[in-house]
Amino acid sequence: MHVTSLSPGLEMHNENKKDNGAPLEAIPPLGTIERWAYDYLQTPSIELRMSPPPLPNKWEEKPVARAWVRPLRPPSLRFTHRSKTPKAKTLSQPSQRAKLLHTFFHHELQAGELFAWAVLAFPEAPLPVRRGWIRLLFDEAKHMRMYAAHIERLGHKIGDFPVRDWFWERVPACPSATSFLALMGVGLEGGNLDHGPRFAAMLEAAGDPEAGAILRQVIADEVAHVRFAVEWLGRLGVRLESLADFQALLPPPISPVLLRGLPLNREARTQAGLSGKWLDELEACRLESRPKPTRNEEATECPN
Repeated sequence: MHVTSLSPGLEMHNENKKDNGAPLEAIPPLGTIERWAYDYLQTPSIELRMSPPPLPNKWEEKPVARAWVRPLRPPSLRFTHRSKTPKAKTLSQPSQRAKLLHTFFHHELQAGELFAWAVLAFPEAPLPVRRGWIRLLFDEAKHMRMYAAHIERLGHKIGDFPVRDWFWERVPACPSATSFLALMGVGLEGGNLDHGPRFAAMLEAAGDPEAGAILRQVIADEVAHVRFAVEWLGRLGVRLESLADFQALLPPPISPVLLRGLPLNREARTQAGLSGKWLDELEACRLESRPKPTRNEEATECPN
């Protein structure tokens, strides 16, 4: 079966590959959680992404960094460098609601994949952090199933709409576990806390309260995801006392402006452990402070 890795231009690094496409470093040994994460990424199956197999009961004894791993995808997923969010006035059409939920499904897919990637990329992270990433992966899989089921109720299926690998285009630039916690947890999932309620309200206003309820459940779950990142950054010695602390952890050219929605969901972000001072700075951060985007760096709303 033909499979793809990522959207065009994001293939695995070419140096030092074996015939099967993997670098010369050994893939994780069978029966380990690292191998489970590797197989999660290397199996081109949407069904497996949504319903991961049971976890092994042991970790690799001496894991090595495997940041080169990229996901294999089935050919049913079509990719684009640009995507447009359906406007509120079009959501009375089931196809447009399905398209919006399909976008959110792909955000969940990327998030789950990236938690598996982080386990492989950052073996130096404390074991409770890596365990936490696996736990969050299962949350993302649950969200995928919720979105996929409603997309089918709307008369569509996964693969009916093109998707963009916005997260994969950026997150692997994180050089450390703390950078990943900042970008993925505080940044992308934090931004979802802002964008989510607006989209939920749009779906409810379009006469689809079930879709709105799914999105609100995702938001509620991801308060804990952001809290996980904030708490572990603190335990690892990184205090988010100012927006500059956060910016220092982000791989360039990503700016905090790209990782928020307005108005901020202060209640949810506060529940996640972010301070009022930090939120004030995030809210006041100006668009002019963001580097000028390239053609592929447009500020797309990224509810995870």
